[in-house]
Amino acid sequence: MLLLLATTHCSSVLVGSLVHSSSSALFAELIDHLLVELTRNKSRSTTRTYIQCAAAISRAAGHRMGEYLAKIFPHVVTYCQPVDDDELREYCLQAFEAFVSRCPKEVTPHVPQIIDICLDLITYDPNYNYDSEDEQETMETEDVEEEAESDEDYSDDDDMSWKVRRAAAKCLSAVLGSRPEMLADLYKTVSPKLISRFKEREENVKADVFAAYIALLQQTKLVTSRATEDDLSQSEGPIVMLQTQTPQIVRSIHKQLTEKSVKTRQGCFSLLTQLVSVLPGVLGDHLGAIVPGIQFSLNDRSSTSNMKIDTLTFLHVLLTNLPSSVFHLHVVNLVPVVVNAVGDSFYKITSEALLVTQQLVRVIRPLDHESSFDFHPFVNPLFKCTLVRLKAADIDQEVKERAIACMGQILTNLGDVLAYELTSCLPVFIDRLRNEITRLAAVKAVSMIAGSPLRLDLNAIVSSAMPLLASFLRKNNRALRLATLELLRVLVTNYGSLMSGDDFDSVMRELPPLISESDLHVSQLTFSLLTTIAGANKTSLTKIREGVLPAILNLLKSALLQGGALSALLLFLRQLVLAALPGLGFSDLLKLLTDTVYSPIPMSPTGTTFGVHKQAFHSVAKCSAVLCVACPDEGIAVVNQLVAEIKSKDTADSVRLYALLSLGEIGKDVDLSGQPELLTVIEDSFLHSSEEVKSAASHALGNVSSGNLAKFLPFVLQEIEAQPKRQYLLLHSLKEVITRQSGSPSSVDAFKPFVNSVWTLLFKHCESSEEGTRNVVAECLGKLTLINPSELLPLLQSALSSASPYARSTVVTAVKFTISDHPQAIDSLLRSCIGHFLETLQDPDLTVRRVALVTFNSAAHNKPVLVRDLLHKILPQLYGETVVRKELIREVEMGPFKHTVDDGLDIRKAAYECMYTLLDSCLERLDIFEFLSHVESALKDHYDIKMLAYLMLARLSTLAPNAVLQRLDSLIAPLSTTVHMKVKPSAVKQEFEKQDELKRSALRAVAALITIPDSDKSPALSDFVSHIKTNAELSAMFDAIQRDVASGTLEAMDTS
Repeated sequence: MLLLLATTHCSSVLVGSLVHSSSSALFAELIDHLLVELTRNKSRSTTRTYIQCAAAISRAAGHRMGEYLAKIFPHVVTYCQPVDDDELREYCLQAFEAFVSRCPKEVTPHVPQIIDICLDLITYDPNYNYDSEDEQETMETEDVEEEAESDEDYSDDDDMSWKVRRAAAKCLSAVLGSRPEMLADLYKTVSPKLISRFKEREENVKADVFAAYIALLQQTKLVTSRATEDDLSQSEGPIVMLQTQTPQIVRSIHKQLTEKSVKTRQGCFSLLTQLVSVLPGVLGDHLGAIVPGIQFSLNDRSSTSNMKIDTLTFLHVLLTNLPSSVFHLHVVNLVPVVVNAVGDSFYKITSEALLVTQQLVRVIRPLDHESSFDFHPFVNPLFKCTLVRLKAADIDQEVKERAIACMGQILTNLGDVLAYELTSCLPVFIDRLRNEITRLAAVKAVSMIAGSPLRLDLNAIVSSAMPLLASFLRKNNRALRLATLELLRVLVTNYGSLMSGDDFDSVMRELPPLISESDLHVSQLTFSLLTTIAGANKTSLTKIREGVLPAILNLLKSALLQGGALSALLLFLRQLVLAALPGLGFSDLLKLLTDTVYSPIPMSPTGTTFGVHKQAFHSVAKCSAVLCVACPDEGIAVVNQLVAEIKSKDTADSVRLYALLSLGEIGKDVDLSGQPELLTVIEDSFLHSSEEVKSAASHALGNVSSGNLAKFLPFVLQEIEAQPKRQYLLLHSLKEVITRQSGSPSSVDAFKPFVNSVWTLLFKHCESSEEGTRNVVAECLGKLTLINPSELLPLLQSALSSASPYARSTVVTAVKFTISDHPQAIDSLLRSCIGHFLETLQDPDLTVRRVALVTFNSAAHNKPVLVRDLLHKILPQLYGETVVRKELIREVEMGPFKHTVDDGLDIRKAAYECMYTLLDSCLERLDIFEFLSHVESALKDHYDIKMLAYLMLARLSTLAPNAVLQRLDSLIAPLSTTVHMKVKPSAVKQEFEKQDELKRSALRAVAALITIPDSDKSPALSDFVSHIKTNAELSAMFDAIQRDVASGTLEAMDTS
């Protein structure tokens, strides 16, 4: 009998393996044979074999089985309810699981029926009576004789029903892990039933029940991570239902936390860990039921190492996610078991216990708020057990690092109570700083201690640590340099009085090499440290002319200097000029900074009229402005000089550019209305031949206007009307004003009196024939709307009815500039009306539809909640724009040649960009198979579209592998066409480079496809990969791409 079963199973597996290489006709014949035999039902044994075979085929070739599923499914349902045949029931459930996993689209109509069958059979236990909890407790008190008598009547060896329950649990797990769209219904129907089955008597089945519920929680976490607070608070939403079911979960689990079965306890802790990750604070009211289980697992001698590690991991998650106050009643029970775990002989347990101890210290004495909890009884046990591990030399590296971090946390939170121990404990950190293996962990720990609000006495280590820390700045380890710079900043801030001049000098000598465009983050931290030193010991800066300043001046020439690094540099320069050191006064620093402008060293020949990159002028202008604002008396003279230089006809373009930018930067913070010739020189600069100078004049006028709105803004508005040739530049000036005034509540209030006149002016120019002008107007309108959304957003909406397509496109583009990735006052208003703006996706004008797609893309990327509920209306229009339209393709004659122009390319590209964005933000609202159909079309489209398609394909391989697997054969053909495409020998170099990049992108998609489970069973993909590897050129490319995949360096599309 066993041999027959084994032969039957092997035959089913063999058939499943062979279907990969079978032709369509042979596959259809196989399915027809299965259907005939299932209908005939000669005997139970043959029926079991054919059901097994159907499941094996589905697992091996779900993409081919899908079209026959409607015929096979009713037979499997029929055989799922036979009398006294548990084995057949098990095989039917395994077939359902295969259908759900491998035929996700075709099985969709049948999922509710599968769920009902599984919920019925997961309770199928005909030989056991599950009584209520009270009755169970009564049964536990029955004497041994009655148990023995019962055992004589029935033996578990004869019971095979557990296999049915296990198969039902596994099938439910497949459903729960693949149906995010059904989440709310699953919490109503499946969740309560699974919770009631936590009492399952068979250990293996119980593990699968836990796994099924964990799959539900994981799906919940995935879906709710994209939801808004409104979505999460819905009474019928998954989060609210999970919260209401949590007490039932805890009641079903808490007794099992003290069972002898290690596997059961591990399942309980895994489930609770996942629950906390979905609802971080949900177990706060249930610690009384959970803590005894934690104690039991950590104290129980029969607990395995993995059991203890899982328990400690859960405890760490609990301590991290719950408010500290809820633990105070239980600390007395937790500390002894954690201390014992720190002393465990197995290093992994010790390591995990130290992590828990570190978090436990934060709980017993939080530093971010007041607490009345008496933590003193627990200080010594925690300190001593950690000190033993800190001082030990012959322990695992992981334990060393976590002991250092844990002791750092103990001293940070409890150091004032341990003052008598500091002299013996702190020197250990110096030893760890000297050790190459532990120095990074030690630097981070000392940084915590030095930053503690308890202000501990660090006399014992400051003088010893400074030379060591200075030497770390020379190391190649970037993480060590970053951590050291942060530690030095904290030490100088809090303990600068303990440092000698030599200590500061040793650090200052190491800073110049850190100021470089090659690592702007390191440069930023270096500037922050210099600013701190300037405030704590300004005399130590007297020597910066020798190293630091030359490095700064060199960095100022960089095209990359901007953002955080530039802001940190400006703060340092302000602190430096206020220090008024000899040789580093206002005029000295200004001359050093502007030498780049007034005495430039020419760059390599690039055809530019400037000696340095344009970004350098912006950087130098900001630096000059900081000095002028910090020293207003000297700044007035500089402003006069800048105006005179702009006015002079003999001034070089580089100086004129710098002067205009500097005036703008100064004018942001200083009212320059007292300068009589200011407007005249800026206005004259609009006539200059250099585009850079014109742009700088526009920038200057906008920023200067922000300094005195009443004086300058009316002039700007008047000029926009009066000077049509300068309109574009003047609108940029207005944009600078609006952007500047939107920055703070006070500046918004100052700007409100001008909003109506600005709005009226902008609307006059929203029908400009120049797209550049319309884009600037749209940005101004969008940013203006943010100032007063309740009044201005309806005005934008009413403008959608304009007869001019230019006006409609400007209005829709303006909406894009009201959307950002952080919460704003306009969000609720925008959510209610964005559907009206997106109705322009049906606009007859091509340009309007394109900008509507761009706006939709911005919303989907930055605030998906705005469009998620509109997708059922938008997606058909979006997919419609991906179609190549012949009426938009035309031929243009260029001399003797004819050139084909596709006017629909831009809108198709915009549509595919939207599709890529939706994969990350609204995946659960997409029909993946319909989505894949359009990706297939994109694989045969224009170069730019193909590049997007390859990115989407790679993304889908991770997000929806089963769906991609079903379409694999149809995806391979266009990929193969691309990688084998040849460029004409007469083509220019750019064409060769373009084709080369297209091949690389296609191969990246292939590299993603082969990572899909079971993709190796696809003959088309296997043949394609084999062909790639036999071609020397393609093989070299593919190997390089796979190395990139392994190192995690593959790029993604920038959707910002």
